[in-house]
Order: sequence, then C-alpha cells, then structure tokens
Amino acid sequence: MAGYRKLGRTSDQRKALLRNQVTNLIYHGKIKTTDTKAKEVRKIAEKLIAMAVREKDNYTELTVTAKVPRKTADGQRVKEEVNGKKVTVFDEVEKSIKKDNATRLHARRQMLKVLYPVKEVPAENAKRKANTKEINLVDKLFDEIAPKYVDRNGGYTRIIKIGPRKGDAAEEVILELV
Repeated sequence: MAGYRKLGRTSDQRKALLRNQVTNLIYHGKIKTTDTKAKEVRKIAEKLIAMAVREKDNYTELTVTAKVPRKTADGQRVKEEVNGKKVTVFDEVEKSIKKDNATRLHARRQMLKVLYPVKEVPAENAKRKANTKEINLVDKLFDEIAPKYVDRNGGYTRIIKIGPRKGDAAEEVILELV
C-alpha cells in the first residue's frame, strides 16, 4: 500500500495542489475540498503546525539601532543641503528584533518549502499592484496559530462532511483548524 494518495495527478501537479491547499488552509483557517484531498492536506498541515508549536519560543530578542529616513506628513523624505548637495536626513531608532535559534530557523525553512507566498490586495485597489501587502504565513504559524495549540497533542484540524458535490458526486468536506 502506498504512503500517500495519488489523486489522479502527476507528481508535480499533486505537489502543487497540496501546497496550494495547505497555504489556503493556514491563511483562511478553513477550506472546502474533496474528502481524499482533505485527508492528504491534513497530513501536511498537522506536521507544519506541530513544528510551529515545538519551536514557537525558540528565539532570542535583540535590540538594535537602525537609521531610518525622516519623513514629512505626506510621506516624502526630508532633505537638507550640505556642501551644496541635497542629503536625506536620518534618525537613529532602537528596534527590538527576534533572532531565530538554529532549530527554529530550520523549521522556518522547512515551512517555506511547503507554503506559497501570499499577497493581500485591499478591496479598494482590486486588480492593481499598488498597496499590496505580503503576508508572512510562517510568522502567522509561529505567532498566531502555535499559541492556540500549545496544550494540544496533535489533532489540529477537523474534517466536516457536507455531502456529495453536484456534477461528479465526489464527497465534499470542510477542512478547518480546530
């Protein structure tokens, strides 16, 4: 018996489909799909969440000083004249950053192998590239999802059957994070 379901696709199509569905599950919290696909997506998603739960507190906080350009109220950089040249004015700012330890960094890279990058487009800018925001799903896993499941030993997802699909009568389900 095989260790996974082939889903009637070639290996590259199957991997792309599963990566896409896992990405959407983590981004939206639930997806609607067929029963067999949900069981395969569940395997991958549970491993990612377990990794995030295991490594969620494995970092060190550092305080660094960074040079940030001073800006006006409308977002333009402030310039001043030095020796006949216009030069941008910089302010030094103290920032606190999280530095991953080795095992958390490895977990982050393993998650990035599975998850696709997600861009969020505001409703007023639909079909435009302006003001799109890159969503970091790995940080979402570590900061939002993992703390919810600290006391739980597996079973992070739930499959709810909703009946046969009209057209091909495939059993449809909702796969959601518990």
